[in-house]
Amino acid sequence: MGTGGVSRKRGKALTVGIDVGGTSIRASVVDAEGQVLDTTQAPTPQSRKALENGLDRAVRELASRHKIAAVGLAVAGFITSDRTTVRFAPHLPWVDAPVGKQLGERLGLPVILEHDANAAVWAEHKFGSAAGGRNVVMVAIGTGIGAALLIDGELYRGSHGVAPELGHVQVVPDGRACACGKRGCWERYCSGTALADTAIELLAANPGDSAILAREVARDPGSLTGRRVAGAAQDGDRIAIAAVADFARWLGIGFAFVSDIYDPDLVVIAGGVSSSAPLFLDEAREHYAALVTGAGHRPLARIRTTQLGEAAAMIGAAELARAVVADSNS
Repeated sequence: MGTGGVSRKRGKALTVGIDVGGTSIRASVVDAEGQVLDTTQAPTPQSRKALENGLDRAVRELASRHKIAAVGLAVAGFITSDRTTVRFAPHLPWVDAPVGKQLGERLGLPVILEHDANAAVWAEHKFGSAAGGRNVVMVAIGTGIGAALLIDGELYRGSHGVAPELGHVQVVPDGRACACGKRGCWERYCSGTALADTAIELLAANPGDSAILAREVARDPGSLTGRRVAGAAQDGDRIAIAAVADFARWLGIGFAFVSDIYDPDLVVIAGGVSSSAPLFLDEAREHYAALVTGAGHRPLARIRTTQLGEAAAMIGAAELARAVVADSNS
């Protein structure tokens, strides 16, 4: 389960960052330079008690090999402003749960919580593709859309700790139903799930235009994923290419409204879909340049993909936990 040996590092605190996902818990020891020294991973338990026991075990395993100063949890959910309590996490068994306080008491260590997209953009800001950015928006595109915002190099969480929920900005009135309860949210047209849904709609209308996806859907109608659509587009499937073009259009629309609202100097694309960026990013940039308010008369945000990949949330949570330790010692 674990990798790496006993740390020999001296003089700078080591912290643990944990990405608490709906399917797995990934915990890493991270040093002050953002380097991952050791990692352990396990499936995510479905009950609250089992989940908290699993987090306890993961930290203790890593602490048996390294001297740990603090722990940061990156959670896909709403976190209170003091970063101690999970208000709600749709894929985890926590509702109004004081996870930070309870886990900290069990471990005898400071424990802070952070929204996973916030943790990821903080890591990219400190060590990755957002370094040097002043006003930065991260758009994490996977099953849905997560988002984070840096203003003048500082995380912006909003008045109640839940900003920004860009994925649930309504872009199509009475559009596709969203798990949030609304219809027509941006993530229903611009996510891995949306890419598959668009391909299915196009297949239903023009079944003869697909050689690859039509076979896959015929074999197993529920098997189509955004990753498979992207792969089919690379292989020349016309329906897949059209679905990716639609995704690129919606991504460009999103870049435009993000720029109209925040005027960032940098947008970072993260999440599983970012690995297929060569298929859609140039086209999305073109849509963005044409649709942003004042097109042709204002600077555009630079757009980059993540440098730290799937490790970003863990690294960011660990770095934020390190800052808490530094503040308490100052």
